[in-house]
Amino acid sequence: MATKERPDAQQIHTMLLRSMQQAIYTPHNSGHFGLAFESYTHFTSPIRRYPDLLVHRVIKAILGKTRYHLPALPTPGEAHAKLSRRIEKSEAAKMKLSGEKPKKVSAELMAWQAAGLHCSANERRADEASRDVEAWLKCKYMREHLGEEFSGVVTAATSFGIFVTLDAMYVEGLVHITELGGEYFRFDEARQELRGERTGIRYAIGTRVRVQVSRVDLDGRRIDFRLVREGEEFMARAMKDKGLVHEGRGMEGASAKTSAKRAAKKASAAQSRALPSPIQALKAAVKKTVAKSKGRKTRRKS
Repeated sequence: MATKERPDAQQIHTMLLRSMQQAIYTPHNSGHFGLAFESYTHFTSPIRRYPDLLVHRVIKAILGKTRYHLPALPTPGEAHAKLSRRIEKSEAAKMKLSGEKPKKVSAELMAWQAAGLHCSANERRADEASRDVEAWLKCKYMREHLGEEFSGVVTAATSFGIFVTLDAMYVEGLVHITELGGEYFRFDEARQELRGERTGIRYAIGTRVRVQVSRVDLDGRRIDFRLVREGEEFMARAMKDKGLVHEGRGMEGASAKTSAKRAAKKASAAQSRALPSPIQALKAAVKKTVAKSKGRKTRRKS
């Protein structure tokens, strides 16, 4: 609510989501950070995933005054082991803070913990597969637009370049640091921006840019952009910060000065072209002398 009116609101919300730790399904009711309800279920009515199905089966069993028993689960994989270690560390940290001794866990509770880990691991695998397919489709689409220009906004800054998301298309690509200009750019991790040491140009989250699609790698799921131009106001502010443009003159003054220099050069070149070279002057003098001598001979004959 505090940032919804800002132009970079979407980027701020994305950064906040990225900073949050992904949830893990567990049989423990530890509350809901957003709803703050004592009793709630995370799942909605449509059955979309296996966790939804499990909860619906449990609710149905409770309504029928019976007890639901979990089915046998497949052999745990690598993702299952990673999540299990994360839960063990979290539980150990809680016990250390509270000073409580670890409680004996029943076989049924252990089965539900295993089910939660199984569902969490497979959900991550499904999300990764979806993202991979989506990235491939975006690359396939953008391959048909090589060389075309688009406007976009910087959504991430790194030490090796900036990631730009195109307007309306939501396709993200990398502008490598070598494509930002002929100067050294320093990465500021705290501000999440790249700043040019000579001009002071800043590329931070929310900066609007115009890019050209320069390369698409289908196998690597990668799209490369080339920076086309920056906004005049953006450039003027950077130059002013570095003291390269005098206040009150701005970019118009700088461009006017440049235009005047160019005009002076053109005028000088035109003037130099108008003056005859030494060879041309000699030829003209010879022609003039020959013409005069011919005129004298003609007068003598007459």
